[in-house]
Amino acid sequence: MKKEQLFEYLKGGLIVSCQALKGEPLYKKEGGIMMLMAKAAKDAGAKAIRAQGVIDVAQIKDYTNLPVIGIIKKDYPNFDQYITVTMKEVDALVNVGSDIIALDCTMRPRGDGKTINEFIAEIKQKYPNIVLMADISNLEEAINAEKAGVDCVGTTMNGYTPYTSEDKQFKPELIKEICENVNIPVIAEGKIHEPSQLRAALDAGAHCAVVGGAITRPQEITARFISVL
Repeated sequence: MKKEQLFEYLKGGLIVSCQALKGEPLYKKEGGIMMLMAKAAKDAGAKAIRAQGVIDVAQIKDYTNLPVIGIIKKDYPNFDQYITVTMKEVDALVNVGSDIIALDCTMRPRGDGKTINEFIAEIKQKYPNIVLMADISNLEEAINAEKAGVDCVGTTMNGYTPYTSEDKQFKPELIKEICENVNIPVIAEGKIHEPSQLRAALDAGAHCAVVGGAITRPQEITARFISVL
């Protein structure tokens, strides 16, 4: 699917994030679980899946035939970023056919001394036809990511950088603000726990939205219920 067709297909739709990390109950090194989560999401009407790691990306694409936003979460020394941080992760995600590759595009210093703009330029030079999603935390980063050449921005990192740490709740006003200042698709992601918040994100101008923990992370869902007891 070409980029224009892909974004037209995703418009107004729901992307479900199906992820499990090492140490979590649903994590299996050999995979096999997240593809079932993804199939359930597809059967309910999800347009695409966001997945972590090459095994899950490959299995989900094969099992569901849905577009996949691929990421690889990996810690590196002296990096605050951990979502698709180096070219090694980009190469791996390209090789398994990720339809979109998402990466941390916050403007925090990188451990390799590069700016995020320089890293994006390197990716685009190596893979001219790649579709990149910038995971950002605020308006400034969204504007910068568009200038750097990404194809869409997502609010994934809002609340997870030192300068947005007070943003504990979903902020549709941030979606609206970004939509008014960039010309690429804005994907709402992060802290969307209720259907009403999904509706608010789209009403604020989001092209589409990603929901993860509220659908596919039973440990987090249970914890939210336990917290009121």
